[in-house]
Amino acid sequence: MTSVAKGPTRLEGKCLCESIIYEIKGDARPVVNCHCSRCRRHTGHFMAATAAAVADVTISGETLRWYDATDQVQYGFCGKCGSTLFWRTARRSDLMSIAAGTLTPPTGLKTVAAIYADYGSDYHAYDSTIPTHGEDFPR
Repeated sequence: MTSVAKGPTRLEGKCLCESIIYEIKGDARPVVNCHCSRCRRHTGHFMAATAAAVADVTISGETLRWYDATDQVQYGFCGKCGSTLFWRTARRSDLMSIAAGTLTPPTGLKTVAAIYADYGSDYHAYDSTIPTHGEDFPR
C-alpha cells in the first residue's frame, strides 16, 4: 500500500479558515487511517489520509507551516487556524499524504485500511469492515 493507486484525477481541499487551498491533479491513493502516536497527537484522533505525488499537488496560501516531528517526518498545518493538512517523510519524498477531511466532497475515495492500530487510544472502536494492522502494512 505504499504506491499511489488509481483514483480521482482532480481534487481540491482547504484549511478551516481557507488561507490555504490546494489542488491534486493526478491519482490519489485510497484513504488509510494511521493510529500512530504522532498522528493521533497531531490530529486529535487519527490521521485519515490519502496521498498523491508531490508533483501533482499545488498549494496556495502563505500560512502553511511544517512541524519536524523527526528528522525524517514532517506534518503540515495552517499557521492561522491550525488545521491539519499534510504529512510527508524523507523516505518517500516523491509522495505527500493529505488529510482526507480537508478535501472538498465528493472525493470518490474509500477508506481501505487502518495501520498502527496497536497505538490507538482505548476509547476508539475500529471499523471491522476494513483490514486493521497493529503496525505498518505487512511487507
